[in-house]
Amino acid sequence: MTDYGHDLRFGTFLPAEAANAAEALRLAVRTEELGLDMTSLQDHPYQARFLDSWTQLSVIAAHTERITVFPNVVNLPLRPPAVLARAAASLDLLTGGRVELGLGAGAFWDAIEGMGGPRRTGGEALKALEEAIAVIRALWSDERSARVDGEHYRLQGAHPGPGAAHDIGIWVGAIKPRALALTGRLADGWLPSSPYVPPEQLAESNRRIDEAADAAGRRPRDVRRLYNIAGTFRGDGREFLQGPPKVWVEQLAELAVTEGMSAFILMAQAGGDSDLERFALEVVPAVRELVAAERTHPGTTAAVVPPEPAPAPIEVRAHNETLATPTPDDGTRRSSERPWDESERPTGPASDLAVRYSARQRASGQHLIDVHNHLREELAQLQDLVEQVAAGAMDLGRARSMINTMAMRQNNWTLGTYCESYCRVVTTHHTIEDLSLFPRLRAADPGLVPVVDRLEAEHHVIAEVLERVDQALVAMVSKPEGIVAVRSAVDLLTDTLLSHLSYEERELVEPLSRYNVM
Repeated sequence: MTDYGHDLRFGTFLPAEAANAAEALRLAVRTEELGLDMTSLQDHPYQARFLDSWTQLSVIAAHTERITVFPNVVNLPLRPPAVLARAAASLDLLTGGRVELGLGAGAFWDAIEGMGGPRRTGGEALKALEEAIAVIRALWSDERSARVDGEHYRLQGAHPGPGAAHDIGIWVGAIKPRALALTGRLADGWLPSSPYVPPEQLAESNRRIDEAADAAGRRPRDVRRLYNIAGTFRGDGREFLQGPPKVWVEQLAELAVTEGMSAFILMAQAGGDSDLERFALEVVPAVRELVAAERTHPGTTAAVVPPEPAPAPIEVRAHNETLATPTPDDGTRRSSERPWDESERPTGPASDLAVRYSARQRASGQHLIDVHNHLREELAQLQDLVEQVAAGAMDLGRARSMINTMAMRQNNWTLGTYCESYCRVVTTHHTIEDLSLFPRLRAADPGLVPVVDRLEAEHHVIAEVLERVDQALVAMVSKPEGIVAVRSAVDLLTDTLLSHLSYEERELVEPLSRYNVM
């Protein structure tokens, strides 16, 4: 879990079909108008339906003034690196420093060979990519002559130039382990796409890049992490980028602060103005705000409150029938530990039972309940697996295999092992509330301040409990008898989280609908 501290950048991945040439240009201009940072095109020179990417990028650059343009990514076997270096530097010079270079080792070898290009094995393609990077950098240098003696590419005293307007970044589209290692050793950026490298694979891929960078004497943060993303604003948020803007904000902010992904490039569709505008106007500013807040004020852990007797069920308050119904707390507790005193929880202003809330207003409170229900469902699955392992009905290996197919992982909510996934989902949900939702509620109604302060304090206590679960699961890997500690930690998590979620719904469903601040 790493935030490399790069500035956030956002952009578009445009359609490349010749039939959509005018539309791609229009979307590029719209990308700039909406305040995004970059736009890009795929490069498949063997594809007869596509325009040549460098020609099209040049036209886009001529019709824009600010945004960065780049190929996403260049098909190296059909682009001689010496000529590619000159082309990139020339366009960068002509645009005042608005060009970066996405670079790929090649794919679709039958088509490449059909265009007169070489057919390479995986190892040969990587070797050629390494040599190409050396050639490109040599021709961008200020040396008097450039020499590279490779198996696939050579320079024998070529004169570098023209000089680019800025230091052009080489961003490699890598997926497999050896390509990721090459990225860590040599590249300025890593540029995967979410359909091919889904979020749950980012952690392992980043680890390989970081290890290779360290071994080469570089800093892992020397490699920017960019991400081509595809999604819709439909759905319930259970899958990656399948839901309203709030879902996109939460998921992209999480990838920024936990996996260091610092550039998100939306795969735009012809006629997709609505999605592009929602991305630029609703998602991007909120992601920037949330990540900046997390970087400036990272969460701290509060002291654990002394134990108290088991509480009675929380009394259900009078509820406006036109609102979503909060989930009650039945008072059941699995652990003997009590991390807080529930009798001290403050209560906000009473709900006005005479008010009639519209379906749109009701949706704000319902969204909170829906997110909480997802956390409850995944927690129930975790409890079930722990009990099966404890009872000997399932060995740890099989349990971990099942965990990898759970909805939490299938739906790309988070990354890594299930424990890391679940803990991060809860933590991210709470972080968004602390930094975005809660300040708005405090400002909207001073009577809610004690409730919001209490909820925020409970977030810190739950963070400690989550850390305990994580430590117990790590210990269990080497000591199977550690299942006892795991079960104890999960029991405490169950008590604290379910109690907290019910309290939050009881107090906030009505204010969220009244003030429409979700």
